This record gives sequence, structure tokens and C-alpha cells, in this order.
Amino acid sequence: MAAPSRSLLRVLPRCQSLFFTCRAPSVSCSSLTVRSYAATKQKEKKEEKVQEKVVKEKKKVDDKDRHKPYGLTYWAPVDDVYMVRYYPKPVYETPVAIEMLKNFQKLDFSPENQPVYINLRLDMKLEKKKKVDPFVSTIHLPHPFRSDNNRIVVFTENPDQARIAMENGATVAGGAELIDKILVDEITADFYLAEPDILQKLLPLKNKLRKKFPKSKRGSVGINIPRMLALFKTGHEYMVEDIHVNTQVATLDMPKECILENIHAIVKDVASHKPAEFGPFIDRAIICSRSSEGLHIKIDEWLPQEEKKA
Repeated sequence: MAAPSRSLLRVLPRCQSLFFTCRAPSVSCSSLTVRSYAATKQKEKKEEKVQEKVVKEKKKVDDKDRHKPYGLTYWAPVDDVYMVRYYPKPVYETPVAIEMLKNFQKLDFSPENQPVYINLRLDMKLEKKKKVDPFVSTIHLPHPFRSDNNRIVVFTENPDQARIAMENGATVAGGAELIDKILVDEITADFYLAEPDILQKLLPLKNKLRKKFPKSKRGSVGINIPRMLALFKTGHEYMVEDIHVNTQVATLDMPKECILENIHAIVKDVASHKPAEFGPFIDRAIICSRSSEGLHIKIDEWLPQEEKKA
């Protein structure tokens, strides 16, 4: 009995060693499998989602067939006293609006020669997200409201051209020697004209003059000095700020017909800066004096026929 037990004790250690030596390769194989899997695994790239911006166009509400305007109380007030914001702004015929401004002046006891302004809101859109660039224009009004001529400085290095400029109404004419005098405000003017050859020498004045700096787009740069002086000496300048034109058109003591013709001239010139096939250029027109409220006016009859049909 003792002999078989001794033989069994001899066999068991060998079996255990064989068991662990056989298990070892499986462990190493499993570890190799994991490593190969980890090495071949690729990271997935996240796709960036591009969100398209949806531009919501403002739709114009057609109020013609409604019993009241959209968002307001009624078309016209029935009482003598009412809240203005609850009713649409009345739009007057231009001659009627001018008469109202004159009556306001009498009631307010304000000066008779106070200025009359016009404010135009423009539609600058064209097609394919293009728009009309802000512009500056100078025109001759049928009835000027200023008694004196504009002060004009002409930049030229040609003595003969300087003499011609002075003969045609320029206040000052000269070359680069005028720069220092303008920088210290010794010389001031309403308009500054220049020949193309001297523009590079005038760059130190760009920050000083700003919008008055001579530019070819404004017609203040050229070789025909008498022609430029004829325009700017008695011309009226207006500019577009954002989408608005706000400029003086007359004085209140002028006859009504003269004020009408000046308004017509400015409206016609503004409308000419946008092609008629792209729709009306002027959305809204308001006139007022210095001491009165603004009055909406009708200007459709002064616009080109193509704009009215659009």
C-alpha cells in the first residue's frame, strides 16, 4: 500500500508541471490576439455637419382686402384725439404737405426762412445678394436756396490752370504748398477739386478732409477745371448714409412751386442710381421743417414708369 502511494506522489508534480506548461501558450496567444486587435483598430473620424443658414425673407403683407391694417386698429381714426401708433401713417400729396408745413410755422411762431428737409429710404438690393453701393451726388437745383456760392479749393501745379480756376470762381488755387495751411485750418472750403497728377501729393490731407477728399467718383477729380467749378460752385451735394438720404431741399419761405421742383429734382436724381428693372429704389419719403413733425408724402408720379410697374 505504501508503494502505490509513493508512486502517485511522484506522478502528481509532473502532471502539474505539464498542466502549467500547456496553459502558458494559450495565455500568450490570447495576449497576442488582444495586441494585434488593438494595433489594427482605427479611430473613426467625426463628420462635421455644416448647418446651412436659412435666410428668412420678410414677406410684405397685402392689406388691401383686409378690414384693418395688419397689427393696427383701423385704417383711419374716427375721433379727434387718438393714439398715433395704433393707426397707419397718413400719406399726403406733396403740395398739401408743403402747405401744412407753412401752417405749422405760423402756429409755432418759428422763423420763416427755416430749412426744409427730405428723408428718403432706399431699397439698395439688386440680384444674387448684390446691392447698390452708397453714393454721393452733386446736382443743380432748379431754385437754389443759398444766396452765396460754395467755397472751392482747386489743387493744380500748373500756373495757367490755377489762373483759369481763379477766373472761374475758385476761392483758392495752388499746389502742394496749400497742404500745411489746410491742416492748420487756415484755409477751409465746401469742396476740394484736384487734377489727377497731384493726387499722390495730397494723401496727407486724406484724414483731414475725409469725405471731402477729391475723388473721381464724386466728379471732383478731372482736367476740365472750368466744368468742375460750374458744377460745384452752385451745386447741391447729398449722400447716402446706410439706406437713407437726408438732405435740405429748400427754405420754408420759398414759394410752394419752387419747393416742389427742388424735391422733384432730388427724387429724380436719386432714382437714377438704380436700374429700373430691379424694382423701385425709393421706399418712403418724408419732408419736414426744422421745427415741425415729419410728413409722409407721395412721390410715385415722379418716379420712372418702369419702376412704377415693377
